[in-house]
Amino acid sequence: MSHLILKDVNKVYPNGFHAVHDFNLEINDGEFICLVGSSGCGKSTTLRMIAGLEEISSGEFYIDGKLANQMSSRERGIAMVFQSYALYPHLTVYENLAFGLMLEGIDADIIEEKVQATAKILGLTDYLERFPRQLSGGQQQRVAVGRALIRKVNIFLMDEPLSNLDAKQRVTMRSEIKQIHRGIGATTIYVTHDQTEAMTMSDRIVVMKLGVVQQVGTPFELYFYPRNLFVAGFIGEPPMNFLNGKVENGKLVLEGDDENPLDVSPIVKDVAALEGREVVFAFRPEGIVLAKEGEDAPEGYAFTSEVELTELLGDITNVYATVDGKNTILKVNPHDTPARGTQCKFVVPFKAAYLYDKETELAVESDIVRH
Repeated sequence: MSHLILKDVNKVYPNGFHAVHDFNLEINDGEFICLVGSSGCGKSTTLRMIAGLEEISSGEFYIDGKLANQMSSRERGIAMVFQSYALYPHLTVYENLAFGLMLEGIDADIIEEKVQATAKILGLTDYLERFPRQLSGGQQQRVAVGRALIRKVNIFLMDEPLSNLDAKQRVTMRSEIKQIHRGIGATTIYVTHDQTEAMTMSDRIVVMKLGVVQQVGTPFELYFYPRNLFVAGFIGEPPMNFLNGKVENGKLVLEGDDENPLDVSPIVKDVAALEGREVVFAFRPEGIVLAKEGEDAPEGYAFTSEVELTELLGDITNVYATVDGKNTILKVNPHDTPARGTQCKFVVPFKAAYLYDKETELAVESDIVRH
């Protein structure tokens, strides 16, 4: 295991493009970290700087207390799994797994022992004599992971390793990679654009946008306490709903609804500080509660929406609706799905409501416990 520190790390290319801005992160021994964000956010560039495949323009990178900026990839003690798998097509699975060990001049008996042990962990024992073209995508990915695993390094780097797999294979490989991590305990940094991978696999998540870190936290923290509008909209599927408004006379007046101002004092610390400011009222699709005749609704904000479309997904139904002319998505029980073209009344409980300053895009300070 290794302890890593990235301090004010920047990447600026010769053409002047600033890909990563002042990246700061401390990664503990054995931690599983995910870097997430949209394409071009700098997550893969950051991973490549950690790997030694990209030069750090400025800042400091430490491995177990030693400055690693000028260390080669081999000196850093890392193993990397790429999106493309990068298997040798003319070598068998056994030979692909053994290749790195053979280059190091390790004794054949030890190589045999290591290959067999790694193949057993990954369920590849029956495929050792096959060539990559004879394997499924998931099996090829296991070989790529095995080739990194067999080296017994302290740092694993993975760059979107599951993006070429179908949905079912991705679910299987997510659990397998997490189990492998638990078994070997290596510090792991995993790059993905898929928030589901990040939420289900990581100890902590680093959310990036345009080369800038937006928030670092556990999956729980990012889901329940997103610090800005970007994180709020990025984490969660379907994404969070946003309604624009302005605080006037201590109440929130939403666009398109001057008649029903919202009392936001239960969800923010200082309403007076927001007076005259434009804000964004936000809630997750799964955070709402349908208002039913004869049933008590939770304390919160009541809305009436026009149902445009419904999607039955089995355990839940996505309801696409408009609130004051703004498109929203609601998650409801399939047995309570409102009909298209009807009005749907729902409540956003106080603990499920968020408020963001529109100018700064930062969350407005709140004492609400959201779980």
